[in-house]
Amino acid sequence: MHIVVLPGDGIGPEITAATSEVLSTVSERFQLGLVLEEHAVGHASLAQFGTTVRPELLDLAKAADGLILGPTATFDFKDEARGEINPSRYFRKTLDLFANIRPARTYPGRINRVGEFDLVVVRENTEGFYADRNMEEGNGELRVTQDVVISLRRITRQCCERIAEVACGLAMKRRKRLTIVHKANVLRMGDGMFLDICKATAARYPELAVDEVLVDAVMAHVVRDPGRFDVLVATNMFGDILSDLTAELSGSLGLGGALNMGTRYAMAQAAHGSAPDIAGQGIANPVSLILSAALLLDWHGVRSGQPRFVSAAVAIETAVAAAIGQGQATRDVGGALGTAEAAAAIAARLQT
Repeated sequence: MHIVVLPGDGIGPEITAATSEVLSTVSERFQLGLVLEEHAVGHASLAQFGTTVRPELLDLAKAADGLILGPTATFDFKDEARGEINPSRYFRKTLDLFANIRPARTYPGRINRVGEFDLVVVRENTEGFYADRNMEEGNGELRVTQDVVISLRRITRQCCERIAEVACGLAMKRRKRLTIVHKANVLRMGDGMFLDICKATAARYPELAVDEVLVDAVMAHVVRDPGRFDVLVATNMFGDILSDLTAELSGSLGLGGALNMGTRYAMAQAAHGSAPDIAGQGIANPVSLILSAALLLDWHGVRSGQPRFVSAAVAIETAVAAAIGQGQATRDVGGALGTAEAAAAIAARLQT
């Protein structure tokens, strides 16, 4: 399996190096033959090439079996005419990575305030209120006057149908429970269509238990009793907020893995940002990107019909849980290890 690795900004290079160590270890154990090809992106690329994302990277990503993107300083990149391209948006849009898969779970050995849970947020990834990706040309935000801004939300039948299909398929592999998250009582046309399509898609899976919950009510229920949920499907912005919340409820945003997937391509990406305030200190939690890489291995294994990649993904998740459960983790989740040491503790469990 050939993976293009883009370390990114801030803590990106640190947690990417940690993830590469874990991948090298699991590759040797399961004979995956992983080839990790690293390239600059973000500020490092801007300094070297005059752009945060070289055009050649798209061809490299398409030729590879998967992509790993470390956190990038997205807020810094405002003017594409000056080469300041948002790497996350660029790859999600150009590779049509329409589904953002965000698992969240609690870990034995860690105290949590909301009870045990294991759920997945399936988020539509290419339209909605995200102004930088919902237009063929231009931007979805308009400044009408100095004091008036209009933000446009795009909802399409195609995008609703394919994200609903992904969510139903995932729920069928888990506990066969699907929750449709929406605000159709107010956004009657956009969320109304999303809700109708999700329900129609789920109807083709008679074994699924399906419910629908308003997004504000879902937030309250998740805080009170996240264990009631299995797979939740939502439009882009609602899914973004909900998945950050569920990751934090599991113990830290640093535990939230994420996979951006489409029909042909997939990109592993940590759920959090580049955290420049702690960059270079060796204290960042590498688990989010490690779990994201595990999701990428699983995707490749299922897509290519190679079960050893699926087994490797399960082994990584098991090793992460064991390390966290025994306190061999970074400070944000109750441990005392640095970034490299936390990765080494996970890698050590993959050698046995």
